[in-house]
Amino acid sequence: MVTLTDVAKKANVSKMTVSRVINHPELVTDELKKLVFDAMHELNYRPNAAAKALANNRTQIIKFFILEEMDTTEPYYMNLLMGIAQELDKHQYSMQLVTKNAFDIGVCDGYIITGFREKDLEWIEKLEAPVVLFGENRYGIDYIDTNNEEGTRISTEYALAQKYQHIIYIGIDINEAFEFSREAGYVNAMQAHGLVPTIHRFDNHSRYAAKFIEDNWGMWEQNTCFVCSSDRLALGIERGLIKMDGNVPEQFGVIGFDGVFLDQIGSPQLTTIKQPIMDMGAACVTMLLSKMNQNNARQGYKRFEPQLIKRGSTRVIE
Repeated sequence: MVTLTDVAKKANVSKMTVSRVINHPELVTDELKKLVFDAMHELNYRPNAAAKALANNRTQIIKFFILEEMDTTEPYYMNLLMGIAQELDKHQYSMQLVTKNAFDIGVCDGYIITGFREKDLEWIEKLEAPVVLFGENRYGIDYIDTNNEEGTRISTEYALAQKYQHIIYIGIDINEAFEFSREAGYVNAMQAHGLVPTIHRFDNHSRYAAKFIEDNWGMWEQNTCFVCSSDRLALGIERGLIKMDGNVPEQFGVIGFDGVFLDQIGSPQLTTIKQPIMDMGAACVTMLLSKMNQNNARQGYKRFEPQLIKRGSTRVIE
């Protein structure tokens, strides 16, 4: 069985240096880290997680909260979970998926929380371990998210470039930072072109969006594009249009936001703003570990740039 001494000999460094690389890599030069990691790789040495936790006075456990409704037909959270879990594994941490009622059962080294709402602020501020949110907020809590405002600006500009004359925004009916930002991206793009914004908001379920189209069929002019705050809403809009014999994409265009599975099950498939969910999950871990190593120091935020995925729910004009 390969020991710490074997790694030290292979790397031609002291056991103390190897221990420091494993337990406190932020205190070691990149050159030394490379020597030790190369030796560990050659010898197939895996540090003892329990010993590392004891040395660092840590549990090697990160708790992950999902504070919103989960739709089991959508792998959005599976992508997020995999991004978090894979990055934690690189640092020999385990992830504990917990509910709000069990958040204070057992100890941990930090928290990653998604689905944050204003009503959650009080209890989150009482958490003693470091916290990183997956999702934009305006309360000064460190977070990872997409550049939401830029995403809807891009989708609105694309709709206009495809010569749709009427651009309507379908938003999520919730008073939260990410939705404010997505709505702002649409409004700012419309105003930049001297156009008047038109906004409708619903709970984030496709059936509400579909019913809205059907119940108000007479008010939709042809050559309209619906810029939506989620793929769920976009899917509902598309289904409503098709049910009422609307031609998608020639008469009506639809653009979603998320780019995780639901954009691909519609017919035609949805043009959407894609979020790099797995990369964002990994970034949550990176930020949280940095925060833990800096005595819970503020990290700010990191926003990932969204990508427009062009599919059949919008026409293409060269």
